[in-house]
Amino acid sequence: MAAAGSQRVGRLDRSSVTPLWQQVLADLRQRLADGVFAEAFPGELALVRQYGVSRHTVREALRHLRDEGTVTATRGRKPQLASAEVEQPLGALASLFASVEGRGLGQRSVVRQLDVRADGVVATRLGLEESAPLVYLERLRLAGDEPLALDRAWLPADAAAPLLNADFTHTALYDELAAHCDIRLTSGREQVRAVLATQGERRLLHLPPTAALLLVERIGCLHGRPLEFRHTLVRGDRFAVTAQLDSRGTGLSVARRATGPST
Repeated sequence: MAAAGSQRVGRLDRSSVTPLWQQVLADLRQRLADGVFAEAFPGELALVRQYGVSRHTVREALRHLRDEGTVTATRGRKPQLASAEVEQPLGALASLFASVEGRGLGQRSVVRQLDVRADGVVATRLGLEESAPLVYLERLRLAGDEPLALDRAWLPADAAAPLLNADFTHTALYDELAAHCDIRLTSGREQVRAVLATQGERRLLHLPPTAALLLVERIGCLHGRPLEFRHTLVRGDRFAVTAQLDSRGTGLSVARRATGPST
């Protein structure tokens, strides 16, 4: 029987100016796309034999696959395809950032807006006067190198103004809220529903033509006081809501999953 993923190995051009590790990386990406590694991903030595290159070359290619969130590859352990699911309890004020990172996937954010502004609709939902100043944070959330969500959050400026000095590139909003404002939300309410994506949202999120878009809205509270309104658009092909029934009939446990090679 052939070794896992040994079929259809691309030929390397050793006279090319393109480094060998880049050629190996390109071929591995193509084989991944073709489903060659559906059963198992080959180890470093197997890849060395398949491509006829050094172990250093293979490790450099694997490093890029790991950074993309496609495989998990650490020294002393065989590379494996990254898990396709990231589960997160829906019934808790949990962090999508922590869930993605916990699966070994790189999570980062592109901050699109961070300022103070007025929004009468949001202020009303937070129990404030319509003219109340709000800290507004808008981020494009990525898992690996692929967009996962467009996340918008509003918080009362009288409580959250120190967040204007925070760096949200690689962190969670709740972590920064605790560090800069000494605030740890205690409860909240979250709703998930399907919505139609605009052309701009599809382009921004790299949303496939046949994929749905889900809207997650959250109000987070501190001892009953609303302090956060969150509006998050999530790629439907990378996100699912699951529920597990309590056999004792005492409740319903709900979890959400962000999926992909890829709060």
